[in-house]
Amino acid sequence: MYYALKSEIFPSFILILMGSIDCLTTVIGVLYFGAAELNPLMAGIVSTNIFAFLALKISATFLIGFTYILAKRSLNRTLNKESKSFKYSNKLIKVAYTGVMGFLFIVIVNNLTIFLA
Repeated sequence: MYYALKSEIFPSFILILMGSIDCLTTVIGVLYFGAAELNPLMAGIVSTNIFAFLALKISATFLIGFTYILAKRSLNRTLNKESKSFKYSNKLIKVAYTGVMGFLFIVIVNNLTIFLA
């Protein structure tokens, strides 16, 4: 039980932490370093209403983190953990999580390079 809880919550915590760091570094970059938001959907919001940007970005970050928890819980309830569908779904969740974490890492590094430049 403890392992299952740890395997669901810890990765989501890291994802939410990195998403929050991305949000914070984006806001600092835009407000103090003249950076621009590269996401075209968020660029208009960050330049007109920073509080709406913060609310949207943090909400999306938490939603993604909790979606990971729900997906892992749903998958862990599967009775036949040797089935192809379980293995495929488990791998898909891991690949998606790794992709999101890799993307967030690149974004945070990019944001920090703007501070140093």
